[in-house]
Amino acid sequence: MRKNARLGLWKWLSRLKPRDRTELTLLIGGIAVLLLLLIFMKLASEVLEGETQSFDRRILLALRSPDDLARPIGPAWMVGSALDITALGGATVLGMTVFAVAGFLLLQGLWRRALFATVAAFGGWFLNGALKQLFQRPRPDVVPHLREVMSMSFPSGHALQSAVVYLTLGALSMHIAKRRVTKLYCMAMAMLATGLVGASRVYLGVHYPTDVLAGWLIGLSWALLCWMIERSLERRSGLKRERQVAAARELADE
Repeated sequence: MRKNARLGLWKWLSRLKPRDRTELTLLIGGIAVLLLLLIFMKLASEVLEGETQSFDRRILLALRSPDDLARPIGPAWMVGSALDITALGGATVLGMTVFAVAGFLLLQGLWRRALFATVAAFGGWFLNGALKQLFQRPRPDVVPHLREVMSMSFPSGHALQSAVVYLTLGALSMHIAKRRVTKLYCMAMAMLATGLVGASRVYLGVHYPTDVLAGWLIGLSWALLCWMIERSLERRSGLKRERQVAAARELADE
């Protein structure tokens, strides 16, 4: 009797075991999304209770000259560089980037990839607006702003949207690329751009560090969730088939 019970339990557990590498990857991705959301919820709770205010003030003040809070530390050219970098996370640059990449993918016959990039980007913009209205955290008043801002502070829209767009495009590039070193390069560049945009917002004094961290957490969660959905859909059709269709169309055009 006990042996039969053990066999029944083993059969039930075997059903939960991932059947292939893709299914295992999706499982790990799902766990990662849950962990990221839990960290975000904990951070948001601390922010609402004012527990992070001392940490945020200390970081912002450390990036300014003690004699003149309007002057950031570092050489003069760093302000111009920060302004240039922060523009990479603005709605205009990101919108043009998504539009250009989606158009390229459509011309290549990769319509599902184009739809994936577009939906991920617009979903990120919607999340950003909704969360800002939900938390209603004012912008930092610890140091003078080096760039004009109008919206709420938490989470950082530039950090969130750049994480969504650049990490999504990085994942797309990794999936299309064939060489491993190329895949690593694509994701490294996406992460570098995301990190620099978020850091520039703190350096310019327009966001608390916790605003940027929250933006990264939500942006990464959303990009990962979209990637998981795209991967799940790919199991049914596959990139190889999509490439074959695109190649067949090119031959027909010739």
